[in-house]
Amino acid sequence: MILEIADIRVQPGRSAEFDAAIVKGVETVIAKAKGFRGYKVNKGVESPERYVLMIFWDTLENHTVDFRNSPAFQDWRAIVGPFFAGAPAVEHFTLLGKSA
Repeated sequence: MILEIADIRVQPGRSAEFDAAIVKGVETVIAKAKGFRGYKVNKGVESPERYVLMIFWDTLENHTVDFRNSPAFQDWRAIVGPFFAGAPAVEHFTLLGKSA
């Protein structure tokens, strides 16, 4: 399993709108993508315009090829992109260990 982490910054004063948009985007678009296994989204306490989106994929290619090259990627960006203060920083991780 692959963990995608997107560090997202939204425009000042737009975080309340983005709260609904990010959940809508994941649940109506990304959740239907090949290899999608779940997600978590966290909002900054000290920096309320910062979000960390974690998406679990079966494979790296499910995100980087299947999803990114699909029309669904444009649908996702249409929902959340207008709120971005800049391009999100996105990285991928494999599981090394975990607790119960």
